[in-house]
Amino acid sequence: MPILFVIVVIDLIGFGIIIPLLPFYAEYFHASPAVVGLLMATYSFTQFIAAPVWGRLSDRVGRRPVLLISLAGAVVAYGALGLAHNVWALFAARAAGGLMAGNISAAFAYVADVTSRDNRAKGMGVIGAAFGLGFIAGPAIGGILAGSDPVHADFRTPAFTAAALSAIALVAAFFVLKESLPEASRRALAEMPAQVRMDLFRAALKRPNVGFLILLTFLATFVFAGLESTFAMWSRRQFGWGPQQNGYLFACIGLLSAVIQGGLIGRLSRRFGEGRLIVQGAAALSIGVLLIPFSGSLPVLAVAMAIATYGFSVISPSLNSLISLRVGDGEVGGVMGVTRSAATMARFIGP
Repeated sequence: MPILFVIVVIDLIGFGIIIPLLPFYAEYFHASPAVVGLLMATYSFTQFIAAPVWGRLSDRVGRRPVLLISLAGAVVAYGALGLAHNVWALFAARAAGGLMAGNISAAFAYVADVTSRDNRAKGMGVIGAAFGLGFIAGPAIGGILAGSDPVHADFRTPAFTAAALSAIALVAAFFVLKESLPEASRRALAEMPAQVRMDLFRAALKRPNVGFLILLTFLATFVFAGLESTFAMWSRRQFGWGPQQNGYLFACIGLLSAVIQGGLIGRLSRRFGEGRLIVQGAAALSIGVLLIPFSGSLPVLAVAMAIATYGFSVISPSLNSLISLRVGDGEVGGVMGVTRSAATMARFIGP
């Protein structure tokens, strides 16, 4: 489990390096705002298509092979991004990156394999904490590597750095990470006819509350993604903030989320249970988001953002935990892949 956390953090730092710089990279090739928007959406769209496939494949061949293939794909995609000489090459690199992004759904399935029912939410929170840490360190590293000059910024070095980080994660996974899915489970699923596997997968999605929990994942991610994408414009009008102030705030949000998901969620789930935490998280997220437009001072804004962050940070691992508990061992990867697709589509539509 600790090595999985380290691998995911390293990989997500690379992801975080690229995201804030991508619009400027596209503009360097004279892309219009509409083209920039399409470029930003390309990764999410192709990941939405591929995530369930990677998840179901991890049920058949194991989590480790999918993680290794996905990390190798990330190395190639980031390398291609660094070598791009026109905007179409950027599109190709991002599309390839999204298609190869099976690592997160496989990581969630890995956690489901190695945790007990009582510790499932805590394990899911560890992956959530990796997201928080990756998005704290990644943008800062990317900004340092690119430089402060928007006209002559270095976009290639951050891309190659992201490729190097994914390569480090790949090597660590290859030599240290052990397979979590028992061979008997893999063999049993692999020997099933394809139609039987598909029927089992569809039946898993129709089990009581599984579809509803995936819908809740979509809605919670939709709300938080909408907040992330519109906050910078609102803060500029309300407080006159620029990129630096927003960067500091979102770094604090990432840190708070990492603390909650990496340290507190296990205790909270044991005390309240995942179901109550989902209700509690949804209420906190709603209250926080509704308070933000009425935040006329920084202390009020800080409280509102903290409430919203707490809400999303407890609802996300709790939903992943319950979803994994409602399906069989041979269905976890596929269903977590669908869940990841729902979250990806929410991040695509929400902004």
